[in-house]
Amino acid sequence: MLKGKTALVTGSTSGIGLGIARALAQQGADIVLNGFGDTDGPQAEIAALGVKVAYHGADMSQPAEIEAMMKFAAMQFGRVDILVNNAGIQHVAKIENFSVERWDAVIAINLSSAFHATRLALPAMQAADGGKGWGRILNVASVHGLVGSAEKSAYVAAKHGIVGLTKVTALENAITGITCNAICPGWVLTPLVQKQVDAKAAAGNISNEEATRQLLGEKEPSMQFTTPEELGALAVFFCSPAGNNVRGVAWNMDGGWAAQ
Repeated sequence: MLKGKTALVTGSTSGIGLGIARALAQQGADIVLNGFGDTDGPQAEIAALGVKVAYHGADMSQPAEIEAMMKFAAMQFGRVDILVNNAGIQHVAKIENFSVERWDAVIAINLSSAFHATRLALPAMQAADGGKGWGRILNVASVHGLVGSAEKSAYVAAKHGIVGLTKVTALENAITGITCNAICPGWVLTPLVQKQVDAKAAAGNISNEEATRQLLGEKEPSMQFTTPEELGALAVFFCSPAGNNVRGVAWNMDGGWAAQ
């Protein structure tokens, strides 16, 4: 379905980003990966799906590096047809104890990076299809783009901002073939969340299974994690013809979290 298209997924060397990149590649999209840690493994995994893959290690807190990444993607594949703004970090502290440096870092990576990548991707998307425009911008927000949680001020502020940016991007391109939507997961069992489970188990001197039950029980009525594969399938839907008139939504996949 996406053969001939190029998708750039930020923060895609593991977790949600890699799951989305994998799902788009399975539909034939060429992939530009971005992120830290192991990069050879994810590149090999995507290439094994029969598509072209490239990697750029831009630090998503740095606008100049984001610009370099977008130029790299255009040089490799012509243009970015599908932009998935997924890169994110977390820091937990009460507002009065929240360091200014950590606030700035969370806002830069979780919110500002999406703005920079979007503003740089839009001109080529708008020129596509003979000037009618074609593109898909997917912002990975969070259920925290819809509700709040204590001690996550920067994260919640950034994710609410992402939902707002999504709506404005969708409205500004409403009469074109470019759509913009936000994906709002609840708990997803990524390496980052597994660390939280492990820490809860250690702090409470309880089993990993009990720590998982407590973590899910606090917020997620379904008592199950959303998977990167499920989020990837949702991303594919947004990129499909069925998603042509889905514009500016914040689609929560959260096991009922926001329904409470």
